[in-house]
Amino acid sequence: MRVHDSRRALLLISLSSTILSSGAALAQQAPKTDYDDEIVVTAQKREENLQDVPISIQALGTKKLDQLNVANFQDFSKLLPSVSFQSSQPGVTTVYMRGVASGGDGNHSGSLPSVGVYLDEQPVTTIGGTLDVHIYDIARIESLAGPQGTLYGASSQAGTIRIITNKPDPSGFEGRVDGEINSIKHGGMGGRLEGMLNAPISEMAAVRFVGWYQKDAGYIDNVPGTRTFCGTPTRDGNGDIDGCIKDGVSVTNAAFVEKNFNDAEIYGGRAALKVDLDDNWTITPTLLFQKQKSHGTFAQDPLVGDLQTQRFYPDMRSDKFIQAALTIEGKIGNFDITYAGAYLDRKAYQINDYTDYAEAYDTLYEAQGGLANYFYIQDNAGNTIDPRQYIIGTDHFRKMSQELRIASPQDERFRVVAGLFYQRQSNHIHQDYLIPGLADNLSVNGHPGTLWLTEQKRVDRDYAAFGEASFDITPTITLTGGGRYYKYDNSLIGFFGFGRDPNGPPYNAAGSSRTGVAGCYTTTGEILRDNPGGTLLPATVEGGPCTNLADFVGGKLVPKRTKDSGFTHRLNLTWKPSEDILAYATWSRGFRPGGINRRGTIPPYAADFLTNYELGLKTTLADGRVRLNAAIYLQDWKRFQFSFLGENSFTEIHNGPNARIKGIEADINIRPVEGLTIAAAASYTDAKTRNNLCEIDDPTYQCTDPGNSIAAEKGTRLPVTPKFNGNATLRYQFPVGPGEMHFQSVIAHRGSATPDIRVPTADALGRIRGSTTVDFALGFDWSNYSFELFLQNAFDERAELSRFSNCGQCDGRVQILVNQPQTIGARLGAKF
Repeated sequence: MRVHDSRRALLLISLSSTILSSGAALAQQAPKTDYDDEIVVTAQKREENLQDVPISIQALGTKKLDQLNVANFQDFSKLLPSVSFQSSQPGVTTVYMRGVASGGDGNHSGSLPSVGVYLDEQPVTTIGGTLDVHIYDIARIESLAGPQGTLYGASSQAGTIRIITNKPDPSGFEGRVDGEINSIKHGGMGGRLEGMLNAPISEMAAVRFVGWYQKDAGYIDNVPGTRTFCGTPTRDGNGDIDGCIKDGVSVTNAAFVEKNFNDAEIYGGRAALKVDLDDNWTITPTLLFQKQKSHGTFAQDPLVGDLQTQRFYPDMRSDKFIQAALTIEGKIGNFDITYAGAYLDRKAYQINDYTDYAEAYDTLYEAQGGLANYFYIQDNAGNTIDPRQYIIGTDHFRKMSQELRIASPQDERFRVVAGLFYQRQSNHIHQDYLIPGLADNLSVNGHPGTLWLTEQKRVDRDYAAFGEASFDITPTITLTGGGRYYKYDNSLIGFFGFGRDPNGPPYNAAGSSRTGVAGCYTTTGEILRDNPGGTLLPATVEGGPCTNLADFVGGKLVPKRTKDSGFTHRLNLTWKPSEDILAYATWSRGFRPGGINRRGTIPPYAADFLTNYELGLKTTLADGRVRLNAAIYLQDWKRFQFSFLGENSFTEIHNGPNARIKGIEADINIRPVEGLTIAAAASYTDAKTRNNLCEIDDPTYQCTDPGNSIAAEKGTRLPVTPKFNGNATLRYQFPVGPGEMHFQSVIAHRGSATPDIRVPTADALGRIRGSTTVDFALGFDWSNYSFELFLQNAFDERAELSRFSNCGQCDGRVQILVNQPQTIGARLGAKF
């Protein structure tokens, strides 16, 4: 993509090898010094030193999060090489780990996530996107790679990310405030203000308040453009339409042209109360609120130019959530008891330009005369109108989770953790595809101007009983076995599709009578298409004209449901021959529940399962100055779920073939001399299908039936995850006058990847190109104050984060989500 790409890759390799070799040599010469940032984690529902946990885990502690100025998911994900993601804009992100990705999972009626995200003890993973919690005053972030199905359940099939907040501290009053101002190359100016206050109420109680405001400047320009659609039809010798002339409606986006139009604003806060009822029992209620509002799009259109796009309607998104949580910790005898409950309410509202869709379909139906002559895009007077669309979409997520667990004393030779878990999450889905001026009889019934409407309610329920037991066979060998009995019950009900003109053809704007109101249930249980004179049953979901996604049972409509139960396991053998070395072997299994397709004619999709075989090593060397951890694994993914935009750009979820994922991940932390810290982490992932992926489901995976074909041959690499990811951090701090100065650099490299598992679609979208970004910072700390100058993305690299199109037929109009361009700025902080 740039002349310097190969040079930077070579620089990264050279620098990394130099760091590791010189660091190891210096570590052998340096005097013994203990780490002052030893991290205690709770990955196994107990407090343990990071180096004593027999799973592959990376933890970013408070000090490192502050030093690296981590503020959101994108900031910390680049430090976790086993993590990858797909995103289209802030707040719309699907997370993957260790290559367990089939692509396209972010739809509101799509698969549940394969990576769980927790805030303290409570899951905050929601359908259709990861909650992007602002990172400030955070104790640590734990990234647990591999199936965590025993302790964390359904949506931790490939791994779990845990965000642990700092808790109220009754031992003393403290506060902190931090500010930043920055300027983006090719863009505008932004900044943020953050603060924390910890106040004791008594010797047994304290409160903690955290607040933040952030303004992100834009860097994508919406530039002038026009679109001209089919007008005059052409005809063959029989007088039938066989094409069109592009002399129809012509539109311009002059009213929406704007520089740096993809700005964002984030504000929110956390409040926590901690009360020690006595020496054994503590209650901690917390409240989190955050609102993020963004404008424009965060992807560039390569057909237009660098950091440029052409949009013909406004684009914006508002994402607001509030979570109330309660944790109760105590003892009964010498057993630890923990209750964790939470309620999350998340509302997302967005408007998106869908001109690409109209342009693509005008071309797709060009042989039929285009939209003007085939789709009946007309007003009430029968005149052809502007066929461009825009979408108003809302999602209202609600999530309630409860967990009760018990743990025996940690210092006993035999110890157990066991518990019960329940979760219910729902989403009220509203998607309104609007064409201003569309005729009433061509619109969805009761919704003038609406070409297509989705009005559905989704409910996902999870129940589980889990437990793990560990036994020290010898003082150095421990065997751990665990299991989780699960039950899920997922449902979907509502309406999707076009309207239907009761007076007859063309029925609706698409000239189709197969979907939408035509498929709604009447009082006899028949659908309207088969019972044209029947009376429609009332809509089951508020806002819909009727119901076409449901089951008719006993004279009434009930949600379509899929449910199942089963068991996942984990078996681990740990050998700790010395205080500084730990080796382990793990056999574990994770799963993801099945669900309902929102196109009712497509069968439900079943649960998919991931089995993991892993060997790991954790070491602390050179008198504590070197920490090296590594893991090698093999994973079998059975009949994985995959989503794609099918017929009429309608999301479908199917169970595909099997896949095998092999990989290795490692991280190292070195302190060669006083004040110098060098850290690096890397992963190599080889993820491939083990059978053909067919265009039409085929349990034999041969794809030989008439009309079927191979979408991805056996051995095709799974999408999204690069073969190689890696990062390196160098920080040197030294005394200067009354304080301490520091220099810091972060190098992050991501290899290339495919955007879709289906080869033709991936080829049309193009590869997600590999990239290397470099950040620098120079700062000074004195007394309770700190000041830092920083340069992020120093070489202005266009790191591609994902590639996508806005519809199934829009592959020729690729959107590329890129990272923020070179950014320079300053930070100032104070503690009191």
